Amino acid sequence: MMRFLSFETDGGHSFGAAVDGGVVDLGRRPDVAAKSLREAIAMGALAKLAELAASSRPDMVQGDVRFLPVIPDPAKILCIGLNYETHRLETGRQVVGHPTVFTRFADTQIGHRGQIVAPKVSRSLDYEGELAVIIGHGGRYIAEADAFNHVAGYACYNDATLRDWQSHTHQFTPGKNFPTTGPFGPYLVTPDEVGVIGPQRIRTRLNGETVQSATLGEMIFSIPVLINYVSSFTPLRPGDVICTGTPGGVGAKREPPLFMKPGDTVEVEIDGVGLLASSIVSED
Repeated sequence: MMRFLSFETDGGHSFGAAVDGGVVDLGRRPDVAAKSLREAIAMGALAKLAELAASSRPDMVQGDVRFLPVIPDPAKILCIGLNYETHRLETGRQVVGHPTVFTRFADTQIGHRGQIVAPKVSRSLDYEGELAVIIGHGGRYIAEADAFNHVAGYACYNDATLRDWQSHTHQFTPGKNFPTTGPFGPYLVTPDEVGVIGPQRIRTRLNGETVQSATLGEMIFSIPVLINYVSSFTPLRPGDVICTGTPGGVGAKREPPLFMKPGDTVEVEIDGVGLLASSIVSED
């Protein structure tokens, strides 16, 4: 169908669709009721908006777009830890029977081509390339067999982590929620464009060097299992985000450790989904 994005203009925040030649600004069209991508998802309007965008001339070229997180204001961001065997092994964690779940705050997110600010209280800023699942049709106790019917689309995510703060206790929350550490984008790509989840390769590159590489089919807990499990303890709403975990190769488990620092660039690329780029700057 289409690739949707959220972005910022001089007039404020809007959302649109990527088409040949640029971006169609859907949020400012008088014939579009939704004023954000999350609203459009909740209204079940993505298919109609895709048709509208396909028949419209672009309002701007993509190079002029200031990307926001794909969903700037999700009610929930639910992150899955240790969901690739290579990452479980490198961390020395035991095999578990249920997904490891933690949360990220919406105001920690940034868009494509944004800046991750390396905080002055840590030198352990790590990368975690992930596939994000954006919920379309919400629900509770969603059956695994019906799970993909609840997916609006997919995007790239970098669950950048302050490893020392993550390790202060057994709870992950502090290390996962520093400001500007959640790059998310560039686009919500509809499921028909991505195809059956499994063979797509996910890669993270730091300064052009591949540091993580796996296929989505290597997840320990599949997307249907995650949606079923998460929706059993919390109702899912349109626009909610599930970050499905990162493969092995994280900087903290390398010898010597490889952490991101000011001046670096980091990219997360997933076949059929897109390429999410960020730069690292100093808080100082």
